[in-house]
Parts: sequence; structure tokens; C-alpha cells
Amino acid sequence: MGARSNNINNTLKIIKMKNSEKPVTNKAQAQDKAPQLIVSPAADAATELRDFFIDSLKDIYWAENALVTALPKMVANATSPHLASTIKEHLAVTRNQVTRLETIFDLLGEKAEGKKCEAMGGLLKEGDSILEETAPGPVRDAGIIAASQKIEHYEIATYGTLVAFAKTLGENDAVKLLTQTLAEEKEADMLLSDAAYSAVNFDAAENTLQPDIAE
Repeated sequence: MGARSNNINNTLKIIKMKNSEKPVTNKAQAQDKAPQLIVSPAADAATELRDFFIDSLKDIYWAENALVTALPKMVANATSPHLASTIKEHLAVTRNQVTRLETIFDLLGEKAEGKKCEAMGGLLKEGDSILEETAPGPVRDAGIIAASQKIEHYEIATYGTLVAFAKTLGENDAVKLLTQTLAEEKEADMLLSDAAYSAVNFDAAENTLQPDIAE
């Protein structure tokens, strides 16, 4: 009798175990056990970086268009033929850079539109002040070179960052185009340095630092 009772108890235990393994039929329980969508922090970061990348492109797009408007004024106010020629050549390069940025927007499936660049706006305003405060001649030319190089240094920093962003996002076509522009900005800076070390700065120094000769 004892053995039979033990067999019955064992059978009941097995049934309970099998019942506990049955699939969930309750709707609420099923929802609790449903797999949850996990958003990868890396995916969030990539989306955020892409948004920032596009925002930065809009910023420099505005800046380059503003330069296209401002550079002819610098050319007209430069006394040195060498300086005027250097800026005029960079104006043509800048127009091509605007077109290149429009190509990048198209590659990204975005509308080419500018967002006011406060940094460039400030640099251009400083350039205007130099023209207002100096007379035509070597001193003004030296000021134009100084203002232009500040602009180039800003652009070099900006395009260097944009290249890094594009590489991180895997936008290889954009990397190539931005790298080309970065190289152009570095070359423009070198050309302005050449102008600065030419007679322009020496003439400016002689024009302003000539000692008075006592009679």
C-alpha cells in the first residue's frame, strides 16, 4: 500500500511539472513575456552625429556663400596686384566649393540650405572694419591679409572636423569632396602667407614706423 501511495504522489508531481511548462495563454502574461525593442546607444549616437554633421554643413554653406559676396570687395580695396590676384583666384575656388557642398547635400538626401554662421559673420565684420579704418595702401593690404587668414584658419578647422565626421558616418563620397576643399583652404592660406611675407608687410611697416628725423 505504501509503495502504491508513493507512485501516485510521484505521478501528481510529474503532472504539475508538465502543466507549469505549458505555453502562456493569458494575453497579459504573453505581453509581459514579449521581447522588448532595445535601441542601441551606438545607433542613437550615430543619428545624433549625422544631424550635427548636416547642421555643420548648413553652417559652412552659409559661410561660403557670404564669402562669395564679400571677396570682391576685398579685391577692389587691395592695392597690391599680387594680393588682389590671390583673392580673386580664391573667389573662383570658393564658388566651386559652394557647388561641392550642394553635391554633398544631394548625396545625403538633404536640401542645400544655409544656417547663419555667427563665426564667419564676425570675421567678415572685422574685415569691413579694417577697410573703414585704413586708407588705400600697404597698411590696408596688410589688414586684408590678416582678416583673410583668420577666415582661412576657421575654414581649415571646420573642414577638418567635417572630414572626420564624414569618415565616422561612412559617407565616403562626402569624405572625398570635403578633403578636396580642405586641401584648397590650406593652399589659400599658404598663398596669403606668401603675400604677407612679400613687400606688403614690409611696406606697411615702413609706412607707419618711419622715425622722425630731427633737424
